[in-house]
Amino acid sequence: MRLLVSACLLGVCCRYDGASKAHPLLPELAARHTLVPVCSEQLGGLATPRPPAERRGDRVVTGAGDVTAQYRRGAEETLRLCKLLGCEAAVLKERSPSCGHGQIYDGTFSGTLTAGDGVTAELLTANGIPVYGESQMEALLR
Repeated sequence: MRLLVSACLLGVCCRYDGASKAHPLLPELAARHTLVPVCSEQLGGLATPRPPAERRGDRVVTGAGDVTAQYRRGAEETLRLCKLLGCEAAVLKERSPSCGHGQIYDGTFSGTLTAGDGVTAELLTANGIPVYGESQMEALLR
């Protein structure tokens, strides 16, 4: 299966803080599936590093302002790549304002989680692409 994967989970230093979140199961996932790395925040035109952002309703904000347009553009480019390259599912970074699926930070910058999806995860799901968080990756190894 061809899988879209958050590039930070593959060890790419593209997170807001300039770091990665390499996941130990990715080599096994790569042995069984074709992985397509993507960072929707970079695809939306945001720099690395960048200010931390959280989703507040339909908006994505940082301490310095609104970055919703960049997050939407990145989500649209991610969906375009997903379709163009024939990806059947996505494994995305949990709790992210772009990639989070099921739970995201609540927009208060207090570390509080709330039910919801990031902008990219929401768009992929709306277009029929199954989205998995990194904690659900084992389901793709069976």
